[in-house]
Amino acid sequence: MKKIALPKILLALPEYIFLPILMVSSNGKQKVEMENQIYAIPENIMRGSGTELFDHIAECLANFLEKLGIKDKKLPLGFTFSFPCQQTKLDESFLVSWTKGFKASGVEGRDVVGLLRKAIKKRGDFDIDIVAVINDTVGTMMTCGYDDHHCEIGLIVGTGTNACYMEEMRHLELVDGDEGRMCVNMEWGAFGDDGALDDIRTEFDREIDAGSLNPGKQLFEKMISGMYMGELVRLILVKMAKDGLLFQGHTTPDLLTTGHFQTSFVSAIENKNEGLLRAEQVLRGLGLDSSPEDCVAVQRVCQIVSTRAAHLSAHLSTERLRTTVGVDGSVYKNHPQFARRLNKMVRLLVPDCDVRFLRSEDGSGKGAAMVTAVAYRLAKQHAERQRILDSLRLDRDQLLEVKRRMEEEMKRGLAEKAHTTAAVKMLPTFVRATPDGTERGDFLALDLGGTNFRVLLVRVRSGKRRSVEMHNKIYTIPQDITQGTGEELFDHIVHCIADFLEYMGMKGASLPLGFTFSFPCHQTRLDQGILIKWTKGFKASGCEGEDVATLLKDAIHRSEFELDVVAVVNDTVGTMMTCGYEDPQCEVGLIVGTGTNACYMEEMSNVELVDGDEGRMCVNMEWGAFGDRGELDDVCTEFDRAVDDQSTYPGKQRYEKMISGMYLGEIVRNVLLDFTAKGLLFRGKLSERLKTRGIFETKFLSQIESDRLALRQVRSILQHLGLTSSTCDDSILVKEVCSVVSKRAAQLCGAGLAAVVDKIRLNRDLEKLSITVGVDGTLYKLHPHFASIMRETLRDLAPDCEVTLVQSEDGSGKGAALITAVACRLRDARK
Repeated sequence: MKKIALPKILLALPEYIFLPILMVSSNGKQKVEMENQIYAIPENIMRGSGTELFDHIAECLANFLEKLGIKDKKLPLGFTFSFPCQQTKLDESFLVSWTKGFKASGVEGRDVVGLLRKAIKKRGDFDIDIVAVINDTVGTMMTCGYDDHHCEIGLIVGTGTNACYMEEMRHLELVDGDEGRMCVNMEWGAFGDDGALDDIRTEFDREIDAGSLNPGKQLFEKMISGMYMGELVRLILVKMAKDGLLFQGHTTPDLLTTGHFQTSFVSAIENKNEGLLRAEQVLRGLGLDSSPEDCVAVQRVCQIVSTRAAHLSAHLSTERLRTTVGVDGSVYKNHPQFARRLNKMVRLLVPDCDVRFLRSEDGSGKGAAMVTAVAYRLAKQHAERQRILDSLRLDRDQLLEVKRRMEEEMKRGLAEKAHTTAAVKMLPTFVRATPDGTERGDFLALDLGGTNFRVLLVRVRSGKRRSVEMHNKIYTIPQDITQGTGEELFDHIVHCIADFLEYMGMKGASLPLGFTFSFPCHQTRLDQGILIKWTKGFKASGCEGEDVATLLKDAIHRSEFELDVVAVVNDTVGTMMTCGYEDPQCEVGLIVGTGTNACYMEEMSNVELVDGDEGRMCVNMEWGAFGDRGELDDVCTEFDRAVDDQSTYPGKQRYEKMISGMYLGEIVRNVLLDFTAKGLLFRGKLSERLKTRGIFETKFLSQIESDRLALRQVRSILQHLGLTSSTCDDSILVKEVCSVVSKRAAQLCGAGLAAVVDKIRLNRDLEKLSITVGVDGTLYKLHPHFASIMRETLRDLAPDCEVTLVQSEDGSGKGAALITAVACRLRDARK
């Protein structure tokens, strides 16, 4: 049997501290065992300083733990604090105002948990983990709810009065989320403070209020609770005596003294069998010589005051046909008629509802223990979730190390000797020039970078009316073709080109073509690209090690029409050229979409794979393979390894698998699977759909992390994944997982880009570099926070570079056409 010891403080009455220790057993059956001790709170401490009050509580707690022989153990503590508080979380509660005769200074507006922690720490002889602070009304509801699951309302009618109930989250505008319910502590004792009860308040109510510690406050409580009921009767008796209606017009010093007619007297006088005898005894104790008629009149006054209190307490609104109200408090328990009158009035007010009252036999202590036990379990689960998510969080030192290692790999990739073993291949593109404005003509562009590809017609105009006009059509490549033969793949591409030319009314036209081919290629000239390896899920046979320009030309010949393949271009280079057409400072291209890559203008003197030292050449980094030699092993998590193991090419493109849109959703899915298997999410229940690889699409991250998306819409995404019973808390956690995974991706991307721009700055021996980066890709464009996090990381890791990020609106196809146009211009010039 597993036992969790839960000591818990309850300030249930103004003059007492009640300290129970509870053993919550878990052996297949619910069981709560409780030991307790009651300690008095002297009146001078109730109205002294807050420091004295919390020191007294800490002293009582120390005494209690010592008696039980558990002072050396650190136990979870539930703190029932029965005063109006503003709670921001379960273990933080700010006192709004004292009630019930308390007036300890320096406490209102402060966190009572913090004050108790400070008092315990000051003693230094024991340690407690304060897990939850709740109101006694909430504790009562939880206590009764332990035995009756219909209990959704808590009511206290004792020294003070209050109520709580389970409210729909969609009605709670002060708390994020609209799914499920949350217990609301009404603090209804303050009802009427705005004048709402003025028409039913009597002169006696006003006199009680004027003589109280908090005039004008807690007016509803002053008409109901035990702290004021006896005093209310006393004032009425004094008035009747002075008017000659009681005691032959006589009063006594005791009758005229505030507080001398106790609420317990009201309960005794209304006793069905001995009430009149008790009335005579009470009056004699006040020095009054009463007649039988006086005793009957006093009993009637008590009945009127207590009945009004019961009827006012009956205003418990409920929309449920069947509900239980958990009730506690000395007035409800000790008054002989209060419970019956309350029940009867509730039936009159809500005749269509079956409202039952369940008296709390254990006080609110058990309920507080239940909340504490649950909170303790949730706190441990939260700590475990954060421990797992911390493996996906990167600090600045880790990001600086990623940047340093990227710089090293860039140098290795450029060096002739190290190139073959380098992870980052730094491939020459033979793109040496950018548009000068004299290019003109019609060009075809083919943009192949994923399962969707585009065919474009690009019309370039020079001179004063310099412009680029584009027409395009998107085609899909079925998965069986991406996994089939190279011949089938390129035949499909050419078929789509023919369809596009017919669509444009240009069937049979022979145009220069730029081929954006977004896979790692080795180039020895502009119109040739030897495929090094497939990425992004492609696996068409007979292509790796072959010239993709030749494969495309062969497929064109098989279709019996002619096109002039002028340039093979990487999509990243195309993006740089597209943005460079508008901004001459654009010398870096970045793609963050299905995959990720970068290119930049490198000094020819550093490009050892190509002859010549003059000028610059665009280098296609193929940085997705960064980490393939172990450079990222220390930041790689079990979730990254799971995604890699299940991928088409395990051990390859490790950097890309931590950043790009093809994999982020899958990382999130693996985290969610782990959380669920450990009982940290979805109540430990997996859906079959969530077990399916690729089912959690990266677009879900963008949708879930949108600041405009309500948690209800997050839940609808989870329901699409078969998680029909997910809660509001599940939605919040899924959103956090998505945020952590996407933030890491943006930071890693920013660290890589910082390495690139810093290398350009050092190449040119500049203290400060001003440069533009052209960016494309669905993840960068559609994710609500990716761009800003990447920009922030870049600014932090490359402080000497002023980087402008320009989003490519026209994709990489336009860049391929522009490179083709430049190549045609240069070729024509040579002729």
